[in-house]
Amino acid sequence: MAPTLRLDRGTLVMHGVPDAVVDHFTWDARSQSWRAPGQAYREIVEGLREAGLSFRDDAAGFSKLELGYARDVTPYAHQTQALQAWKKAGRRGVVVLPTGAGKTLVAQLALRDTPRSALICVPTLDLLQQWYAGLVAAFPDAQVGLLGGGSHDETPLLVSTYDSAAIHAETLAGRYALQIFDEAHHLPSDYTRVIAQMGLAPYRLGLTATPRRSDGRERDLDGLIGPVVYQVAPEDLAGDTLADYREVVIRVRLSQTEQRRYDECIRIRNDFLRRAGIRLGTLDGWKQFVMNSGTPQGRTAMLAHREARSLAYGTEGKLRVLEEILVNHPAERTLIFTDDNATVYRISREFLIPAITHQTPVKERHGLLEKFRSGAYRILVTSRVLNEGVDVPEASVAVVLSGTATEREHIQRLGRILRKAEGKTAVLYEVITEGTSEERVSQQRRGQWKPGQAAGDIDYGDLNAAH
Repeated sequence: MAPTLRLDRGTLVMHGVPDAVVDHFTWDARSQSWRAPGQAYREIVEGLREAGLSFRDDAAGFSKLELGYARDVTPYAHQTQALQAWKKAGRRGVVVLPTGAGKTLVAQLALRDTPRSALICVPTLDLLQQWYAGLVAAFPDAQVGLLGGGSHDETPLLVSTYDSAAIHAETLAGRYALQIFDEAHHLPSDYTRVIAQMGLAPYRLGLTATPRRSDGRERDLDGLIGPVVYQVAPEDLAGDTLADYREVVIRVRLSQTEQRRYDECIRIRNDFLRRAGIRLGTLDGWKQFVMNSGTPQGRTAMLAHREARSLAYGTEGKLRVLEEILVNHPAERTLIFTDDNATVYRISREFLIPAITHQTPVKERHGLLEKFRSGAYRILVTSRVLNEGVDVPEASVAVVLSGTATEREHIQRLGRILRKAEGKTAVLYEVITEGTSEERVSQQRRGQWKPGQAAGDIDYGDLNAAH
């Protein structure tokens, strides 16, 4: 009797595994069977077929779709190249495109050319709605459903948040032949990676502006989705696919009073770090610092760290520069970014500007963005919530008053203003405080920073370790 491949709670099960594919399986003594992760499905099936072995496939429940593509659009050259590169790689891999370069269209073209049941994962509810609306418009004859935000559909085309897909990973595992991961850098986390690990999908597409993660787990994307098959930088598309743009770095100085207090806070913190043997510039170092903040000396050092960070990120000089920038752009749609909510609310109060943070209710956020798009509101101030998943093509000016050290955040914030429009030239202002570690943070997120310390030296200057 031919061996049977079946799916059990996100793992593939087979009795009497042929030698041709035995390397993919592990013996499970409890169930007296051979088991393999769901993501090994394609390699196992191809291995069995190449060996000329017959088998019964009870694992996959994929469905073929009749997708009438309704969009009359000519892709840009980079979109066509990305699609071709993905196909050439066996329809598995990650496409890296700048925000505003049309990643969604690449995914729709991949769906059109791979008409199989598909699961699309997105990180936010805003993106959930955007993808749903886009798929309904592109494939009007298809059944498109939602998983997350109160919806729990079971459709051949399903758009889900990462969180919801992870919760239902076992149930979804055998249904979808194509997995699409928008903002794919979210996938490697401990919680969400099960979507790819349990899923049988032989075809996988990752989309991101930058795959890099602070924990280095972007390397895991190769096994979860596939290698990077196509990549292009914002400057390569400026003036063609994206708007022309320029970046302006403005440096401000702390006042004498602020500088004295900043230096004192850094001294207090660094004295503690030296005594404790903690290197703050590493993830483990930050964890040690947090653990030690439960002691009286550690708490004093942590409070000093946070005060120094607040001084560097929220100096009065930055607000004076912001006022000047706004005066110089009296008509352009402008987004102001900070790293913390306190500064957002301060700017909102002092400049009478609408604010969006993670505390803003979904309906209110939607209303504010609609007024911004229509021109009723010309300026918005926000923290990190608009870094990804929001389409505001009308914006042409961005002001970054503070942020993290990640290149991804820089690319995403720049991407908010790069949607092409006739006669549009975008400008991103980055306001940083001289004489503080914010200078290094700025270089890091631009990919320009080169460590200057010798191996083993302790780096005490990282104010951005607090997330």
